[in-house]
Amino acid sequence: MSFAKKSLLCALLASTLAQPLTVRADLPDLGEISDASLSLSDEARIGRDALRAMREAGDVVDDPEVNVYLNGIGGRLAAAAAVPGVHFTYFCVADPGINAFAMPGGYVGINIGLMLASQSEGELAAVLGHETAHVAQRHIARMQAANSATSPLLLLGTIVAAALAAKAGSGEGAMGAVSAGMGLSISRQLAFSRDFEREADRVGMQYMGAAGFDVRYMASFFQRLEQASRYSDNTAYAFLRTHPVTLERISEAQNRALDYPVRMRADSVDYLLVREKLRVLTLSPEEAVSHYDSALQRGLFLSEGANWYGLARAKLLQHDRKGASEALAKARAKLPDNPMLYGLEVEIARDGRDWAAAARAARDGLSAFPRSESLQLAQLDAALDGGDRKAAQGQLRQLLDNRRDDPALYRREAKLYADKDPLRYHAALGNAFYYEQRYGAALEQYQLAGKAKGDDFYLRSMLEARLREVEKLAKEERKAARN
Repeated sequence: MSFAKKSLLCALLASTLAQPLTVRADLPDLGEISDASLSLSDEARIGRDALRAMREAGDVVDDPEVNVYLNGIGGRLAAAAAVPGVHFTYFCVADPGINAFAMPGGYVGINIGLMLASQSEGELAAVLGHETAHVAQRHIARMQAANSATSPLLLLGTIVAAALAAKAGSGEGAMGAVSAGMGLSISRQLAFSRDFEREADRVGMQYMGAAGFDVRYMASFFQRLEQASRYSDNTAYAFLRTHPVTLERISEAQNRALDYPVRMRADSVDYLLVREKLRVLTLSPEEAVSHYDSALQRGLFLSEGANWYGLARAKLLQHDRKGASEALAKARAKLPDNPMLYGLEVEIARDGRDWAAAARAARDGLSAFPRSESLQLAQLDAALDGGDRKAAQGQLRQLLDNRRDDPALYRREAKLYADKDPLRYHAALGNAFYYEQRYGAALEQYQLAGKAKGDDFYLRSMLEARLREVEKLAKEERKAARN
């Protein structure tokens, strides 16, 4: 990887680690020369490495239900974008600040704070559509093309300053260092930024319309955030600093929306439940219970059923299984049937170590929603935690037949064989690293598997072939890290 490309990665990681501000900088527009700066494979590698660093730092909400939901709604927008060679990945950042950002390679992050600030699924789709457009229009590669003319020493000094500020725990210091380093061309940066933001609004609206959402949510949500920020002097509205909203831009979006049909569309139950699941993550158990009790008493909620669901999750955090089950029953009385309701029932049973009840709840949920990935994992986890190795082996075999490239399944397979079968344990962990594209770690596990005892001819044949492949990939990974 060239110095300029590595500089972009370092800047992304530095600003990511310096929370609460996140990675989506204002982007200069250099037209169609992006490929000369970053290829699609370069972008994919940079985005993947940045997301991996965020996961290892604990900055990503690693929850199957949240991931399935975000990639479901994001996938509809990505299908409208139809960008050749780019696989979009949508993820949630464990940050209460109101922000969202796009990284190279189709990686789009949205903070918990922005999820909670949204008051409809259309508003969430507006933000995801906007960020999807930044990726589709190659804005980050075009930004790098503009920055390539900047002195490498200046860029290096900027990155080092940002990294030191991040290490010291000063998010504002890190971003201040980046801003100072870019100060030599600030007026040019701002001009390009406005162009890019308007382009992302325009293109993002097209994606929203194609995905079945009312495009008017984009202007209305941005306007509401802008108005709310006037009365706030804290750092909650990071989105407005990384995505400057002006009255002119809002007006342009409102006028553009007149060309689209009005679509009255109810929020999905998934949106309502994911939103409350994330809210509970931002509060202590006592604060969460108090919040939902108060909201129910005052009638302040988007959905009464979702509010009962949130209260059930809050009660579960207190290990009040009776209270959680009662609140869940009230949620079910107010909501259509949904996989997340069964998922919470499984969690309540697992909290009480009632493995039979957990398996039964997962089985009932899969009977109603056989394609639910989160319920499939919930059923598998109940079997693993309950020590039902035979059931876990059968479920794993069935799931891996359909999802051979899912690292989460291989991690569970490693858990199944830990301290019992070193060959299969190391092979499974190696597969998890392989499909996460962490080739150095995968190579180490495959080598350990090769030294372990066992007579599985098929598995050893696979390991030999995979070892040859991963040795080459790990070598390339080390070479890229040195350049």
